[in-house]
Amino acid sequence: MKKQLFGLIVILILFILSALVVLPIDKGVLLGKKVQLGLDLQGGVHLVYQADLSGVATSDQNSVMNGVIDVVNNRVNPLGVSEPNISRQGADRIVLELPGAALTDEQKQRIGSTALLVFGVLTTGDEPYTWQNALGKWKPATATIDGVEKTLDSSYFKDNTHLATDPTTNQVLLVFEWNDEGAKISEAITSQLAPTHGRLGIFEGDTSLLGDDGVPIAPAVNQVITNSGEITGLSSNEATLLSRQLNAGRLPVPLTLVYENTVSSVLGADFVHLAVLAGAIGIILVMVFMTAFYRLPGVVSALVLIFYSTLVLAIYKILGVVLTLAGIGGFVLSLGMAVDANVLIFERLKDELRGKRSVGAAIEAGFSRAWTAIWDSHVTTFIACGILYWVGSSIAAGGPVKGFALTLAVGVAVNIFTAYLVTRTLLRSLIGSNLTKNQALFTTESRDVHA
Repeated sequence: MKKQLFGLIVILILFILSALVVLPIDKGVLLGKKVQLGLDLQGGVHLVYQADLSGVATSDQNSVMNGVIDVVNNRVNPLGVSEPNISRQGADRIVLELPGAALTDEQKQRIGSTALLVFGVLTTGDEPYTWQNALGKWKPATATIDGVEKTLDSSYFKDNTHLATDPTTNQVLLVFEWNDEGAKISEAITSQLAPTHGRLGIFEGDTSLLGDDGVPIAPAVNQVITNSGEITGLSSNEATLLSRQLNAGRLPVPLTLVYENTVSSVLGADFVHLAVLAGAIGIILVMVFMTAFYRLPGVVSALVLIFYSTLVLAIYKILGVVLTLAGIGGFVLSLGMAVDANVLIFERLKDELRGKRSVGAAIEAGFSRAWTAIWDSHVTTFIACGILYWVGSSIAAGGPVKGFALTLAVGVAVNIFTAYLVTRTLLRSLIGSNLTKNQALFTTESRDVHA
């Protein structure tokens, strides 16, 4: 009895903690996280870009794609999207999800343009400027080479930009090298900046690159730079990101928009309302059915279903699972599987009671005989979830497929826990009580039941 009491206390504590994570839905009491909704539920834009890596060596493709993702992220930030989701799909695709956003064709084109960083210098007087940030007004850094004015940008970098450490100060260094043409442009520009330690700003599109502290990255030029140079004053994270972007910008890697899906916020809100309503009705009907058909064990399964739903939603919040309409479908399906496990157990329990075994023996035998079938069905579902997730990761419109697979997999994993431990603990706690002496509480059949 003490063992069952300990189990009940653990279950109760876990339920309370899960409820505090889940409620309120917009921001839980614990962890302060909200349920993240997919684009089909809150509206927004889903874009898939394919990178042209035909001019990139196989050994460089991974680093170039990482750099392109950093550049795309920098281009998306000024759009005002609160929680953009940018990820890599396969070897050459980038998935971009912008909740609550609506992009113009020009903005979509800009996101997919060649990743290129441009260097700038501060303007003086009333000179026209291209960029403006906290450090001042800037114009492109240009130099006239062989009678042609050229702008210094990342296309002139060689492919060996890397991080190093100053052996004296242990300061992070970003080491770079220009090609022959870039060396001439750099020498002409830095010759003008070095005497006054002028700054060389770095810009991508309409915005300046920002450091970890939100301050624009604009290293001071302390000497004339010809073939190679070092950028100091960066944190390790800043230097890593800048190195990726510079390496990505040295090669033309255009992005082609291959898939686009836009959902209005109104339609998304309707989806949320209908999904929540359908889920609530489904749970209530299942609880009523289980209670009416299985009596006291059905009441136990209804309580377990509430515990299961709360725990699964808490895990969704903790893991940051993005709920799509298909994901909610996976969650509802997992609810059905949770009930299905209890049905197998309770039917086995009824079989044992028909053999005039005691309630305690029937409960133990019911679990042991049903467990093999429960385990096999859940393992095969896990395999199916893995295949679906893999397929969703390899196709342009695979978000809903991945969402369904992920939510179903989490639900199945929690179901194994609740079926084997929670339901079993609650039923075992009934053994020895007066409730087990009433046959009508366990089966609709008129047979004697022994405690």
